[in-house]
Amino acid sequence: MTESKVPAADATLRILSHLAAQRGPVAAASIAAALELPRSTIYHLLAVLQERGFVVHLPEARRYGLGVAAFELSGGFARQQPLSRLGHPLLADLVDRVGESAHLAVLHGRDVLYIVEERAPKRPHLVTDVGVRLPAHLTASGRAMLARLPRQQVRALFPDAAAFVDRTGKGPTRYRELRAVLDTVSADGFATEDGEITAGMASVAVAVPDHVGWPAASVAVTFPSAGKREVGALVSEVAAAAAALSRRIGG
Repeated sequence: MTESKVPAADATLRILSHLAAQRGPVAAASIAAALELPRSTIYHLLAVLQERGFVVHLPEARRYGLGVAAFELSGGFARQQPLSRLGHPLLADLVDRVGESAHLAVLHGRDVLYIVEERAPKRPHLVTDVGVRLPAHLTASGRAMLARLPRQQVRALFPDAAAFVDRTGKGPTRYRELRAVLDTVSADGFATEDGEITAGMASVAVAVPDHVGWPAASVAVTFPSAGKREVGALVSEVAAAAAALSRRIGG
């Protein structure tokens, strides 16, 4: 790592990044050890961050977590729509290369929310317009992201049969079936669906991991099931676009 010319600013950002990567609040000593910084420096910077609202101190547990001001930064990130702005030209290039429609989606609870759609010429209209939500367990986009979540979180999202919405009579209807699908996605590195959203249409998707490996979004291509497309070639192109977007967001 190149040595920063502003060490205090660098250390502050490293603290925030470290806290953002944790599953919960952590002790100052563990932050100091992880970042290899003096405890005195850590305590001083945490005090400033706490005063500004970027960090909260849990005195009973003697731990620190992200504060409301850090959450407001994430809200600003969402309002500025950087994912869609950064993803749009990549999807346009993807469509030019493969000749099929492509879309970018993010996970929202048990649904996926489509934030970019690039339709290929002479291809049918899809249900994946910008702003549309679809069941994550049925879509290739959703499966690509769900496969990267902790197993406990997926289980919490799909606690019983009522959580499994049906569209075309295909797809998992209980957690055990979904887990088998997601395990295959994890092993393959990409997700698929065929006729589970729209009869006669299939999709392949690859997740877009952020800097801690969390699925920030997924890139997918949809094509006619009967078109006899070479899925392996499509996956390679989709994976390249997903990797490019991941690099753009610091993944």
